[in-house]
Amino acid sequence: MDSVRSDPRPGPRADVRPAADPYSEAGPYSAAERERPVSLKILVAGGFGVGKTTLVGAVSDIRPLRTEEQLSELSRPVDDLSGVERKSTTTVAMDFGRIDIRPGLALYLFGTPGQERFWFIWDELASGALGAVVLADTRRLTDCFSAVDYFERRGLPFVVAVNCFDEAAVYPHRTVREALDLDPGVPVLLCDARSRESVKQVLVAVVEHALATGPDGAGG
Repeated sequence: MDSVRSDPRPGPRADVRPAADPYSEAGPYSAAERERPVSLKILVAGGFGVGKTTLVGAVSDIRPLRTEEQLSELSRPVDDLSGVERKSTTTVAMDFGRIDIRPGLALYLFGTPGQERFWFIWDELASGALGAVVLADTRRLTDCFSAVDYFERRGLPFVVAVNCFDEAAVYPHRTVREALDLDPGVPVLLCDARSRESVKQVLVAVVEHALATGPDGAGG
């Protein structure tokens, strides 16, 4: 959601493992079910300045709704800008976008605010969600602990997507998993939040993981 404004760059620094589309002909659904329009709600969460707004904007088929405000001097003692010193705006409510993964399958994306003082919005945004993306920055990995804890407590399936900033070190999936103390079944992927194709692969992975987890894992 919150993003660091920087010059465009080429695609992801590391390949993201392609995820199978569960709604393809090879998936578990009948032809009638595949033709029936389906809309799914996905949350995008993570720490302040991790790239949530960028992710939603990169993949959305519609003009994304943003609720960004300029950072002020009054907010500086509250918002930790370490590692994101160039950041000049912050999301105060949510980001919203939509992407059609295939005809008849639309994902509605809701980006959560990153700062602690806006966490009261999370419960409302999480209502009815199929799953979530926890976007992580290896330079500030502890900033996504709260999102991981929230989705674990709520029982909402999620994947962790490491946003590969140019200046950030790239670590093996196992290292990230251990650092975040993730359950073995939680997928960890590398992504470029500015790349539409990279983000699409992350979203397909969320849907696939949520469906594999079963209905008991969906948030209410």
